[in-house]
Amino acid sequence: MALFENKKGRTLRLNPNHASDTTEAPEQKVEVPSHLWTKCPGCKRTLYMKEIGSLRVCPHCGYSFRITARRRLKYTVDTGSFEEWDTDLTTRDPLNFPGYAEKVAQNKEKTGDSEAVLTGRATIDGHPLVIAVMNPNFLMGSLNTIVGEKITRAFERATELHLPVVVFTASGGARMQEGIFSLMQMAKTSAAVKKHSNAGLLYVTVLTDPTTGGVTASFAMEGDIILAEPKALIGFAGRRVIESTIRQKLPDEFQKAEFLQDVGFVDAIVERAKLRDELGNILAIHSKGWN
Repeated sequence: MALFENKKGRTLRLNPNHASDTTEAPEQKVEVPSHLWTKCPGCKRTLYMKEIGSLRVCPHCGYSFRITARRRLKYTVDTGSFEEWDTDLTTRDPLNFPGYAEKVAQNKEKTGDSEAVLTGRATIDGHPLVIAVMNPNFLMGSLNTIVGEKITRAFERATELHLPVVVFTASGGARMQEGIFSLMQMAKTSAAVKKHSNAGLLYVTVLTDPTTGGVTASFAMEGDIILAEPKALIGFAGRRVIESTIRQKLPDEFQKAEFLQDVGFVDAIVERAKLRDELGNILAIHSKGWN
């Protein structure tokens, strides 16, 4: 069998029985670990993970990546101040939806949390508050009976304790596996928000990516002050559903935080690195008579 080198310097073997056939040794593929790179949903650039830092923010467009509820708490409340509530509440399967129980169990194992929201009492810059943080990594932060119950209880206890409430929203909407039971949480949480408001107490919502569906149509938009992270997706129905209904093309920026601020639904857009200070200032201004 004859040997010779091609233009790339690779050795080729020539089969004497088939002089026209040549074979080339396959090139070795370089495997790049997936955890080293990510794509920004905002500007679509490919980013080295170290570029987005511990706060998970795109250095080019300012898009704030989705983060877990516990990571959010770490960067928001005073260290060691969070007292978690209602950890004993357990998700049921009221409709016997196929595979639902298994999905919940998988998400519990993946996130280490019992459901898609953490609630409890904490302080920010020494100011006491009740806080609820939704987790987009747990079944897309969907609203179900337990999420609704935990948020309702948080507002009820805040009313009893005469404390302000801060809620970080992140949700794909009502959880379809619980059907009407999920939709009922919209009214239940809204009633608790109203009682808290009637007591003259402050409620601040922080809309993060994404805040959609039944969450947007209930407690997410009921805050006295509504903040949002840059470029967060905020809306009720999806873009394609709306366009097919009204038979019109929507603007590219439609349902983004900046668009909602322009039309008056959002009071301010705050970068993630500045959110803690902003919340601390708001609590300080409104703190008279809470302690």
